[in-house]
Amino acid sequence: MSRLPALSLAGCLRGPLAGPLATLLAGLMLGLCTLLALPTSAHAADFDYRLQPRELAPGAWVVVGLKEDFSFANGGNIVNTGFIVGSEGVIVIDTGSSKRYGEQMLAAIRRVTPLPIVLTVNTHHHPDHFLGNQAFPRATLAALPETLAAIRSEGEGFNANMYRLNGDWMRDTEVVVPGRSLAAGRQRIGGRDVELLALGGHTIADLVVIDHDSGTVYAADLLFHGRTPTTPHADIARWLAALDTLEGLPARRWVPGHGEPATDLAPLRQTRDYLGWLAQAIRAGAESGQDMTELFQTPIPPRFAGLALVKEEFRRSVVHLFPAAEQAVLEAARTKASR
Repeated sequence: MSRLPALSLAGCLRGPLAGPLATLLAGLMLGLCTLLALPTSAHAADFDYRLQPRELAPGAWVVVGLKEDFSFANGGNIVNTGFIVGSEGVIVIDTGSSKRYGEQMLAAIRRVTPLPIVLTVNTHHHPDHFLGNQAFPRATLAALPETLAAIRSEGEGFNANMYRLNGDWMRDTEVVVPGRSLAAGRQRIGGRDVELLALGGHTIADLVVIDHDSGTVYAADLLFHGRTPTTPHADIARWLAALDTLEGLPARRWVPGHGEPATDLAPLRQTRDYLGWLAQAIRAGAESGQDMTELFQTPIPPRFAGLALVKEEFRRSVVHLFPAAEQAVLEAARTKASR
């Protein structure tokens, strides 16, 4: 983080001026001096995401994002993306939050290998996972059918919102819907033994990419690690079932959608623990007749204190999930009364 030289506000206001005009000018100069004294990010100034690919195992790479909200400072660099280098080509797993991100990710891949991109997957339809699509060969872009439909219907709204959240990092970013529909199954892609697993729960469709050659599972946003799970399109029961499926995989490495990769089940167990508590807290609030404002005050267990953005995401999850829980309680009461 770099800062401009510190300015003295008192120095900005020195001079012989007096009276109403002096007061007006002093106020304007105070605002100007305050703005000039604000810190600025070197990364934001040159729109460089500083992407640093990390090789987890031979040919299995990840680019780890920040455990933050979207902001003008980070430009949306809050997501983990990845790529797998085979003997014949490269598989790209998610393209990031902007055209700039996608271009810089492609440049990072080129620093690792000159092999062609043979497949570029969007694991689900959240914007930090597909808005870098412009940078990659159109013929390689692919996703599950439900994800394709969701990008078509919601992509433009997501893009507009990302401009508001991330500012000029998003310049020239446009929605590019993948042209290929993926199906689950195991196959050789780019000379690599890869399996595509179609699950859901975080969104309507969540693609998991398994690199059997290295035992690396790219679980995308079905897993969070050290970062609180997000729930704008979540079906918690389905998500928990997906975690049960993941736990049965012969994995040696886990790449979550947000947070640090791991060689044990910590991301899976942490995600399951939080989601189970979240579902129970929201259900209990609905059953006890609490309203949303009251539920916001629910104490968060100390074991989740280390999760980034836990207070913010809990409140967002209440907004996302409480109306359905409340409706379920009302319907159950009506059914009971009609018997």
